[in-house]
Amino acid sequence: MSSGKLGTWVVTILVISPALFSLSATEPEFRSSDKRRLMKERVRKMFYHAYDNYMKYAFPHDELKPITKTYTDSLSELGNLNLEHLPQNYNGSALTLIESLSSLVVLGNDTEFEKAVLWLSENLTFDVDARVNLFECNIRVLGGLVSAHMLAIDSRNRFTQGTYKNGLLVLAEDIGRRFLPAFDTPTGLPYAWINLKYGVMENETTETSTSDCGSLILEMGALSRLTGDPRYESAALRALRTLWSMRSSLNLLGSTLDVETGEWIEYSTGIGAGVDSFYEYLIKAYILFGKEEYWRMFHAAYLAVQRYFRHGPWYHEADMRTGRATFWQLTSLQAFWPGLQVLVGDIPAANSSHREFFHVWKAFGVLPERYLLDHQMLHPTEKYYPLRPELAESTFYLYQATKDPWYLEVGESIMKSLNQYTKVKGGFASVRDVTSMQLEDHQHSFFLSETCKYLYLLFDNSFLVGGNYIFTTEGHPLPVLSDWHDKLPDSYILANYTLIQRPMSQATPASALSLQVCPATTLNSGGEGDRTVESACHIPDASRDHRCLNGYDCGTDATTCRRRSCSPSGYCGLWLSI
Repeated sequence: MSSGKLGTWVVTILVISPALFSLSATEPEFRSSDKRRLMKERVRKMFYHAYDNYMKYAFPHDELKPITKTYTDSLSELGNLNLEHLPQNYNGSALTLIESLSSLVVLGNDTEFEKAVLWLSENLTFDVDARVNLFECNIRVLGGLVSAHMLAIDSRNRFTQGTYKNGLLVLAEDIGRRFLPAFDTPTGLPYAWINLKYGVMENETTETSTSDCGSLILEMGALSRLTGDPRYESAALRALRTLWSMRSSLNLLGSTLDVETGEWIEYSTGIGAGVDSFYEYLIKAYILFGKEEYWRMFHAAYLAVQRYFRHGPWYHEADMRTGRATFWQLTSLQAFWPGLQVLVGDIPAANSSHREFFHVWKAFGVLPERYLLDHQMLHPTEKYYPLRPELAESTFYLYQATKDPWYLEVGESIMKSLNQYTKVKGGFASVRDVTSMQLEDHQHSFFLSETCKYLYLLFDNSFLVGGNYIFTTEGHPLPVLSDWHDKLPDSYILANYTLIQRPMSQATPASALSLQVCPATTLNSGGEGDRTVESACHIPDASRDHRCLNGYDCGTDATTCRRRSCSPSGYCGLWLSI
């Protein structure tokens, strides 16, 4: 598709958007259990094509090179754009196997899960001279180990009795200890890079991103709860609090900063690369740990995003100090945002943005890394698609919340594109250039931990039945446990959950990801009457007669998520669609 034609298309979809949750003409087809099973099996084959080739050609190295059927020891390369300070004698840490553990459980392969866990418990070591990115190592390695440990010890008896001796937790605590020197800074903000054997290297860069230092609380918090050692959660929480204290008067945060001085380096910010998982971890930390502090941070940050970044279904970037737009661009990492909005109940906005991302996918066949909306063209150098999961992730979340079969069709389309454009004999390869579909010899570990997992859960959510989970930014499930909470949010207690639009006899047990849907949920408050869950888009009034100067003072309604207007006489109450 030419840039001119795409530009016309962009303008059109900003004006004409599909009806919310409209059912497609092929709805009966996807109500067929046979069709769902077929889609599930196709995703299963995708996962094992990637997994089996990794195990055959790359294990125990980090990631597979599917075109040449060899391997790359890439843990030290993640986030290392200039490939600096690479280790000389590093032979991998079985990264893709660690990333695959929770996916094996989701697919119901307890035999392979047990086999993998035992191998890692007996053979893996982190006592290696390798400089790694703290964020990447945290979400992939620590997150993979902690999640798999919790799945290994749950009540479903996935192991032969007596074979699992907490080996994954031992490994998780070992690498967690190796992270701690990174936090030894005047601000408490961690260095972006840590040598697993020697700690922070001399003359290490002090530059990091908001995501890198603000997206550690889930994995490190879980490690503290499991081990009883508070140091991990305390370090991550101190960094998060410092980061939040650096926000502007508009409640916006920049994208890069200095960990020694606590000063911002880059003021332009958005919801994409460098910032994305910061927002994600605030709300998920609230769900997992129940601290009101996380909710207060998230609510303020979310409202700022809606006010300063949102333009119809799109989210541009802006200067954190002024709120003025800086860059008008779509980035593939932004596609996680609709899934986050499902968690907090802003379903209409999630649906709107998701549809536009899917239109871009359909236009190119996959989702390009960066598209310049103001110039109506692909970014000249960032035209690649590295098998990213974000669109599949948001599709899964929206289907869980709405049960609209259209999202199943989206999932099928994503699956077909991946098989058509990225599947090779040795696995799945990244796309180097979406205009030519030229491939790159790299199968990222997140393809197994996220992309395949979310597509599989879209067609078969049996893993979620009887459980209550949140997923880390790398797709690793963590159970929501009441004894980890200061106070478990009411909306995440399964016993309180009913769907207004479906009889209880038709309701499926759900995880935390679908328990706060606005405006379609109520809570049974145990004798005090039902009440509707408030969406995160809601801004409360000080009183019913709240006086206002403009619409921003009135905020949005708690249940419909519609923006209120300020009347000429200075009172809130008129309704306008967002």
